[in-house]
Amino acid sequence: MVHKKYWIIIFITLIVNVVMLQWTIESFYGEEYEHVRLYTVIGVVSSIVCFLTYLKWRKKEYQK
Repeated sequence: MVHKKYWIIIFITLIVNVVMLQWTIESFYGEEYEHVRLYTVIGVVSSIVCFLTYLKWRKKEYQK
């Protein structure tokens, strides 16, 4: 059950990252530059959370 929690977090953060990338590109081409920085920061934070969750999952999985 613990491993399922890690995978759910990983998938949710990946989905958020993809959506933020799409919104960043749309904001850039729409010349809404104030939104570009916000969406980029959210995407980067989502990527960091995803990577840290992966590291915790890997540590837990191969601890045996």
